[in-house]
Amino acid sequence: MRETGNPPRYIVVEGPIGVGKTSLADRLSDSLGARRLLETADDNPFLAPFYKDARRYAFQTQLWFLLNRFRQQQELAQWDLFRQTLIADYLFAKDKIFAYLTLEDHELALYERIHALLQVQVPLPDLVIFLQASTDTLLHRIGVRGKPYEREINREYLEELNAAYTHFFFHYTASPLLVVNTSDIDFVNRPTDFDDLVKTVRVARAGTHYYVPRARG
Repeated sequence: MRETGNPPRYIVVEGPIGVGKTSLADRLSDSLGARRLLETADDNPFLAPFYKDARRYAFQTQLWFLLNRFRQQQELAQWDLFRQTLIADYLFAKDKIFAYLTLEDHELALYERIHALLQVQVPLPDLVIFLQASTDTLLHRIGVRGKPYEREINREYLEELNAAYTHFFFHYTASPLLVVNTSDIDFVNRPTDFDDLVKTVRVARAGTHYYVPRARG
């Protein structure tokens, strides 16, 4: 087990759309004095069209994300993790979750070949934090943040995506994994919730673990 005060050097925060990945990554970065590596989803020119016509724009959207994430990961390979902790709000391997949900078989076959070539060049994190939430909670949070293109997301797609994330991380063993159900905590607006979570992150160890919130008095 790592000693308190000596957190993992490369931490990834993951979870479905609207679960709070970037919010937690930002707060962890501030708390741990870490550098941020944030996904630039809003820069994808195919994303807004995808939510209106998924079949037509799925492959372009997926390929843009895959190549852009790989470019960021290549920059990460040059980073000195002994000098400063790094917090990212996405895991490169999770790209497949969206591919399997949205691509046709012939598109998926090509995607798989490209992904396999890139994956071997991507560094593994020291810890992955998987944030969970119900579909109703995700829909509420998506509505609150008000991104125009996300208004096109329908409940059926979000339910499938949520289930796919749960399935993926149930079988994930490549890095230590901390599963956090965000339904019972508010790490943005309740400082005690965030501080308690940070304590757990600092002593993260091998295997899969489930975060248990501190009881409130």
